[in-house]
Amino acid sequence: MNPLRSVGLKLSLALVLLVAGALGLVYAIVIPSLERNLIDARLEGLQSVAPELARAAPLPRSFENWDAFLDAASSTANARVVVYDRLVPTDASTLSVIEDSHSLTSADVENDPIAIASSRNLDRAAGTATRGDTRYAEVALPIAPLGRILLLSSPLDDALANVVTVQRRVLQAALLALAAALVVGYGLAYLFTRRIRRLEVGAEQIAVGVFDAPIEDRSADELGELARAFERMRMRLSQLERARREFVANASHELRTPLFSLRGFIELLTDEELDEPTRREFLQTMAGQLDRLQRLAEDLLDLSRLDAGRLRVEHGPVDLGELARDLWEEFRAVARASDHRLELVDSDAPAVGDEERIRRIGRALVENALRHTPPGTAIRLRAERAPFETSVLVVEDDGPGIAEEHARHVFERFYRADGAHASGSGLGLAIAHELAEAMGGVLELDSSPGRTAFTLRLPAETARIERDEAAVLA
Repeated sequence: MNPLRSVGLKLSLALVLLVAGALGLVYAIVIPSLERNLIDARLEGLQSVAPELARAAPLPRSFENWDAFLDAASSTANARVVVYDRLVPTDASTLSVIEDSHSLTSADVENDPIAIASSRNLDRAAGTATRGDTRYAEVALPIAPLGRILLLSSPLDDALANVVTVQRRVLQAALLALAAALVVGYGLAYLFTRRIRRLEVGAEQIAVGVFDAPIEDRSADELGELARAFERMRMRLSQLERARREFVANASHELRTPLFSLRGFIELLTDEELDEPTRREFLQTMAGQLDRLQRLAEDLLDLSRLDAGRLRVEHGPVDLGELARDLWEEFRAVARASDHRLELVDSDAPAVGDEERIRRIGRALVENALRHTPPGTAIRLRAERAPFETSVLVVEDDGPGIAEEHARHVFERFYRADGAHASGSGLGLAIAHELAEAMGGVLELDSSPGRTAFTLRLPAETARIERDEAAVLA
């Protein structure tokens, strides 16, 4: 895989961009705020001493006092002190410097904007002004006599130097943070992508049909949950693959045995010396083998229809009690031959469903009980009304029961319990369960040592009639 397209690089770059965005936001907020606070602090300092200095300013003709005032005022305010006078009494924008604590030159402050603003409004003015490459915090206010302006101007070089220092440190810290974010982010992303890669390898093995390698990730995060879901899927697919192979082998056996038997009987029937009773016996056995093939074909056909969603079921009135009596009549000879006691608990149980599908489910349940219980076991057929507007058909036996590890899977396709009694295609109970759901019912299992009961639960006929009547009245 191209490293430039890896998830690790994308995640680390995303982390770097996130850190860069956060640092940029901090820079945009902190630096201007710091600069503004420093300037405001300097202006507040000048404004706090300005009124006192304005009151202490000498009268215009007291020239001998100006030098001492300027020195004292400059020291008190820690600023340059300038006194202006209007050149034209009515022109507030034309000022002339008459006193300046900066003895070298006054040309740089002749058109100071803060002083002009104070002259125009005849009120205090504060702000910043730039002369050359230097920025100043300034406060100006009128003094006696009217028309004169006192300006306090303090350079901001030291305050702004602090801002530049903080700005430089923030930028240095940002570069270090971005480098650390890139390294740490890529490292963590590498560990994260390694886990994803293990899932990818496991998925590829599953895709090619290799189910032996477990997919492990013991973390408790979402990726760990995904890995455990993959592991459950791997185990399920492994079980299905094993069941599929067993089903193919079993279906092959189920097909081969009757076909071999039929071929043998056909060859025997060609013998002209065969007596009539033996011929009828052979034909009866061949019919049984054909029935066996037909049941297997029907199972496979129903399975394909269920998967395709094309299995149609009827929803008509069915008497489960009468159907139970029919099943008892059908299987009592088979039960007697296998030394089972097939009992019937007769009762009326009107239900709604597909009679042929229900009959098939009942046959599958009785055959399952006959096949998986030892001789001498009692098997009971019972139909009755049940709570919640349902009717049930129950096939119960007194056999050894179904172990819990097998009970969870008896309705799964192709599943066959291990042991000497395992037989069949593994489709009968699975198809019965899906047929029950297709009719709006459910097939349930209740098993314990010494008892196993399969219960087919369907909507009762009375419930359907009540619903139909309610629909007509509505």
